[in-house]
Amino acid sequence: MLATKSSTTNRRPRKKARFAWDVTQSNAKAQSDLFCGQDGGNGTSFGPSRVLPDHPSLFVKGLTQRSSPPWREDDKDGHYMFALGENLTSRYKIHRKIGEGTFGQVLECWDRETKEMVAIKVVRSIKKYREAAMIEIDVLHLLGKYDRTGSRCVQIRNWFDYRNHICIVFEMLGPSLYDFLRKNNYRPFPVDLVRELGRQLLECVAFMHDMRLIHTDLKPENILFVSSEYVKVPDYKVSSRSPKEGIFHKRLPRSSAIKVIDFGSTAYEHQEHNYIVSTRHYRAPEVILGLGWNYPCDIWSVGCILVELCSGEALFQTHENLEHLAMMERALGPLPQHMLKRADHHANKYVKKGRLDWPEGATSRESIKAVLKLPRLQNLIMQHVDHSAGELIDLLQGLLRYDPIHRLTAREALRHPFFTRDHYRRF
Repeated sequence: MLATKSSTTNRRPRKKARFAWDVTQSNAKAQSDLFCGQDGGNGTSFGPSRVLPDHPSLFVKGLTQRSSPPWREDDKDGHYMFALGENLTSRYKIHRKIGEGTFGQVLECWDRETKEMVAIKVVRSIKKYREAAMIEIDVLHLLGKYDRTGSRCVQIRNWFDYRNHICIVFEMLGPSLYDFLRKNNYRPFPVDLVRELGRQLLECVAFMHDMRLIHTDLKPENILFVSSEYVKVPDYKVSSRSPKEGIFHKRLPRSSAIKVIDFGSTAYEHQEHNYIVSTRHYRAPEVILGLGWNYPCDIWSVGCILVELCSGEALFQTHENLEHLAMMERALGPLPQHMLKRADHHANKYVKKGRLDWPEGATSRESIKAVLKLPRLQNLIMQHVDHSAGELIDLLQGLLRYDPIHRLTAREALRHPFFTRDHYRRF
């Protein structure tokens, strides 16, 4: 799962809609080809969004129904090597690969006992990833104990240790919010859909925080639609700008139901919180400044996610701390002096004379330009939201308050007029 996102120009959709998100299929290889995960970020997907081709010629013939595959060495990074059609223990048959990341890879498998497809997260055979997987298993069991209907978080079905790889079995879900945006050429979601997605996401965060758990890695890649089904509707905003090129279409999900995944970075409230958390684009200012973090770091991530769903692109597209802080000031106003003064020894180089060392400390002219082209948050939302813009802006300003003490809690956010006032909903 890639953390970096880039804008894509609008293109005509394919004439015939295909299931599994029109994933581009690579050429079929020889039957004996092996597959392994590649480092591509730290997200995962349990749906048919990033798949290898499901083609009969890729399945290994001659294997008995429940035979074990031959022993193979892992690749140099500790990823499990496999061939499509092989067994992962006698219970599961590998159907295709549907996701990958720094943790390992996600395989769609046939569960012979329950007679259903499941998603199995096969973790790299490296100590720190195995340890993170065991933490995730503990968290998933705890969440499942109190979320019996599985309406908020992905459900764990099983787990086992196979050839030094922790394997976690999950229910199958649809594509991630990021994959949906990407397949839609990064066109924004309608505000009514953003409202429904935001409500469910905050309900999940409130549920976790009530249990003294902090997710720490909320991002569109880690939020999945329950269903893969979608409809195509005319995109009048695009077609009105390009009448000579005909009517463009965009995808909308048939159902707005979502679930949160990837609890490998989840922290308990009582743990020490002085290390770096969150994927860059969704990282809160207190984390960058080394001030320590707690529940509010999840709330900041939710704010960034909602902006991205409304605009189609990540709010803070950067990979450098000072530029990131400068982008925050550009979109949200000056950082509080009391936070800048308390920056730890790693971050105090970004501060000079009580203010952010910008643009003097910029690494390049391109970096300054990248910050200058970012609009104010209010203007960004007004560009993309047809109605409810005022309420949404007010909500986002509460979610993206610099000082974590004053940031909205998940419960407070759910009581905001953006969610509670009667709105015309299509989802």
